[in-house]
Amino acid sequence: MTIRVLLADDQALLRGTFRLLIDSCDDLEVVGEAANGREAVDLARERRPDVVLMDIRMPGSDGLAATAEICADPGLDGTRVLVLTMFETEEYVAQALRLGASGFLGKYVTTDVLLTGIRVVASGESLLSPGATRALITRFLTSPAAPGNLLATPERLAELTPREREVTVFAAEGKSNDEIADELTLSVLTVRTHIHRAMTKLGARDRAQLVVIAYQTGLVRPSPHAF
Repeated sequence: MTIRVLLADDQALLRGTFRLLIDSCDDLEVVGEAANGREAVDLARERRPDVVLMDIRMPGSDGLAATAEICADPGLDGTRVLVLTMFETEEYVAQALRLGASGFLGKYVTTDVLLTGIRVVASGESLLSPGATRALITRFLTSPAAPGNLLATPERLAELTPREREVTVFAAEGKSNDEIADELTLSVLTVRTHIHRAMTKLGARDRAQLVVIAYQTGLVRPSPHAF
C-alpha cells in the first residue's frame, strides 16, 4: 500500500526537495503541497493523506493551528501529523503533541530518518526525535509534578516485566524502535509489542507520555548536564 503524504512548508525549495525524495520511494507518494496552515487543512480535507509533513512557522495560519484543526476533524481520523521543524523547543514540542501530532522531528535529520519517520507515523506509531524527547523531558522536569499531577505512580512500575522496563528506558532516552531492536538484538515487531504493553500497563496515551512517566517515576533519571 502506498503512503500518501501532504507537504506543508512555506519554503517552495524545501517542498520541492521533499517531494523528489518522497516520490523516489516505491511505497510513498506526495499528494499535495501547502504553503501555510490554512492550505494544509483544506488540502488534507480534499486529498485525505495518510501523513501531513507539517512545518510550524508559516505565514498566516501556522503549523500548530493546522495540526489542531486536522487532528480535531472526525473526517480526518486516518490522517496523522508529523511535525518537521528547525525549532525543537520544549514549548513547540509540548504544544504539537498536546494538539494531536503523532511525531516531531528536526529538519537536521538524515534522509533515512525522515523517510522512516513518515512510515512509522503512517503505521499508527508515535515518533519523537532525541532533541524533541529532551525538550519534552525538560518541560516536565524543570518543575517537578505534584503527586496529583503524576501520569503514573512509581508503584506501577512493578507491573512491567524486566524487558518492558528495559525498552521503556531506551524509549525515554529518545531511541527509535529500530535502534532499540539493534541494541537488544530483538525484532522491531517485538520491541513495538513491549512498548505497547508498557504503555497499556502504565496508562500512557502515547509514546510521549511513556517518556514522561519514565522520568516522573524515577525509572530514568536525567543527567545533571543533560540539558
